[in-house]
Amino acid sequence: MPKVEQKIPAFCLTQKSSSLDPRIYAFKDGLADIALAGRLFSSHYVKPITRFCGAAACLMRKQPSEDSPSVSQILPGEAFAVLEISDNWVWGYSLADHYVGYLPLQALSPHAPLPDKAFYSVTAMQGIVFSKADIKSQPRHFWSLGSRFQGEEEGNFIKSPFGYIHKRHCCLLNNLGKTNSDPVSFAEKMIGLPYLWGGRGAGGIDCSGLVQLSLQVTGQKAPRDSDMQRSQLGHEIAPDASLLRGDYIFFAGHVGIMADEKTLLHANAFSMSVTLEALSDVVTRLSKTNPSPILARRRL
Repeated sequence: MPKVEQKIPAFCLTQKSSSLDPRIYAFKDGLADIALAGRLFSSHYVKPITRFCGAAACLMRKQPSEDSPSVSQILPGEAFAVLEISDNWVWGYSLADHYVGYLPLQALSPHAPLPDKAFYSVTAMQGIVFSKADIKSQPRHFWSLGSRFQGEEEGNFIKSPFGYIHKRHCCLLNNLGKTNSDPVSFAEKMIGLPYLWGGRGAGGIDCSGLVQLSLQVTGQKAPRDSDMQRSQLGHEIAPDASLLRGDYIFFAGHVGIMADEKTLLHANAFSMSVTLEALSDVVTRLSKTNPSPILARRRL
């Protein structure tokens, strides 16, 4: 029988190779996400494989090393697009916000998605994963706000591959925002949580993580970093307009949410926690190094 050659489609640049933001476009020396073929030249393009974060949240690193700076955090159940596996590290991006970085291989769960099970999200500040459908049973994990899992109802609990979560600590993923559409109320749950560079709520959180997560649990998407949020969230507030609850105030490398007309809710390195603070006090403090610290005021 004659050999049949299978034609493999060729990729070519359809425009000048773009200058793309490496925080949200996955490419490095000789390797790139296949979605970038035609936009960016690379000697190799890779089709991502989707995996999911396991039972513990994990910080995403800039380089494949525990000593490398954190750039973000993946929460339990969140999806990660794997492009490369090397020396027990995976490189790729979070499917929640397309943020690129490295994770330890063991952070990804061996559990495959269950086709007949619904998706849930933790809506409590901390959801306890019990070993049995009993509040007196031993806790296995403590999942932070926004963690995701698949499961099915069993009495007052949702049974997941990792254990049992009480119904009062979670809701169906599709119902996010239907019972509580106020991002500020979720951000207020995190008052006192330690400030953690790259954190998204598990053990700590940073300023843009607070904005992103509080929107995420009301069913709204937001980019990861404050400069991205400033360019993409809502619309600019008129200079003479009063501020309202839920408005976003942007500074150089920082963002906060207005809890009311005068009070800023933000995760900040000054107090090393999520705090409520008079906006005027924040402006006064930052004015020592920048006479006009507020870069933008935006409203959804």
